[in-house]
Amino acid sequence: MERKKQQQRKDKRQSCFEEMGIDMEDRKGFYKSFFQICVALILQNVMTLAVNLADNMMIGGYSEISLSGVAAVNQIQFIYQQLLLALGDGVVIVCSQYWGKKKLEPMRKISAIGMQSAMIIAGVLFFLVSVFPMQMMHLFTDEMPIIAEGMEYLAIIRFTYFFFAVSMLLLAVLRSVEIVKIAFILSVITFCINCGINAVLIYGRFGFPELGVRGAAIGTLAARIIECIVVLFFVIKKEDRLRLKLQPFFRFHKEYMKDYFRITLPNLIVQGLWGVNTALQTVILGHMTAAAIAANSMASTLFSVIKSMAIGSASAASVIIGKAIGSGNMEQVQSYSKILQKMFLLIGVAGGIVLFFLRIPVLSMYNLSEETMRMANQFLIVLSVILVGMSYQMPTNTGIIRGGGNAMHMVKMDLVSIWCIVIPVSFLAAFVFHASPLIVVCCLNSDQIFKCIPAYVVSNHRNWVRVLTKES
Repeated sequence: MERKKQQQRKDKRQSCFEEMGIDMEDRKGFYKSFFQICVALILQNVMTLAVNLADNMMIGGYSEISLSGVAAVNQIQFIYQQLLLALGDGVVIVCSQYWGKKKLEPMRKISAIGMQSAMIIAGVLFFLVSVFPMQMMHLFTDEMPIIAEGMEYLAIIRFTYFFFAVSMLLLAVLRSVEIVKIAFILSVITFCINCGINAVLIYGRFGFPELGVRGAAIGTLAARIIECIVVLFFVIKKEDRLRLKLQPFFRFHKEYMKDYFRITLPNLIVQGLWGVNTALQTVILGHMTAAAIAANSMASTLFSVIKSMAIGSASAASVIIGKAIGSGNMEQVQSYSKILQKMFLLIGVAGGIVLFFLRIPVLSMYNLSEETMRMANQFLIVLSVILVGMSYQMPTNTGIIRGGGNAMHMVKMDLVSIWCIVIPVSFLAAFVFHASPLIVVCCLNSDQIFKCIPAYVVSNHRNWVRVLTKES
């Protein structure tokens, strides 16, 4: 009897897929591609963010002032990382459509344009933090002890920018041809190197000097250099799908610049806005109390680790949707979109539950004031609810709609949601109505809930597909 019921459920699922125009082989290929990419990228993000979490825990155990200084500098790093992600996403969105057509030469040229753009941004940021370090720190806090610690950290961490740019863009290129395992391996290497050096140099163990925040910066720099060397070696010697060479990266490819920047410029706006929005959380909370900036650092770091499930889902969806568009099967594109949205919701609920129950054991590892711990706990309870909405709207908006070539959708939505709603309301709550940090955090993250509405409407009732490839 039980076997008969299982067969009936199986037949019903199969019938559902057939109604969507997806046969058994397509379904198997869909799930295999999605989970291979998604799981690898989740693990990569978890390991990458675990480096930041380990930094925070080690530095938090060393000094709360040091933790606040590093947290402020990491907001600069976060904005920079968002810009690199935009450049990388542009490469993935355009190249994945060419990958669907099995055209490799345009992919190599587009990859070169992305890398050149990343190096320009790295150079500009390096110049700014080298010439105006005090001014950059003042953007995030007015407390001089925090600024002093942050400047020590920034003096070393700025040298990671170029290595990080190379690694990020090359990993994006590999992701566009569905090579993702190397990203996880690199993250493990980075985690081990960074944590090992941190443990020695922050506290001055095994005869080494006690360097505090400088020790943490040295650990991160060493990890980024090794990471860059390993990914370069893999791309040049091991990768066999795209067969990248170094020469194209030193040439200009005008014929593909328009195609690349038509997608990437809106991405830069969106990611830049998101980076500024996240950094403004530190600005607003940092001008309220010292405990708020430390609590937000702890909460947002753990939140970022758990939301890796949403980020991995979005990246996997972008590759799958782009490849399907490149193959020319538009019915399959729409069918994949519907299945993915259901999966995003399940992932969001699972992530929210994990974050809620994980907050206590993680917070217990910190050695901070009672007020800071209480505030961080409150922030994490709110963020566990926020994560459910984020896990649906972000992969739908970025993975499906933007991954399908419609980059302007995100620009319009973020301009309205962030600059017309979230930021004004948050500033009013913090500095006019003098609301508690908890209320301010709710305001700053509210867009993750109401963005679900346009995400659903556009992905299910509008034409969001854009073909980006050249015919010739």
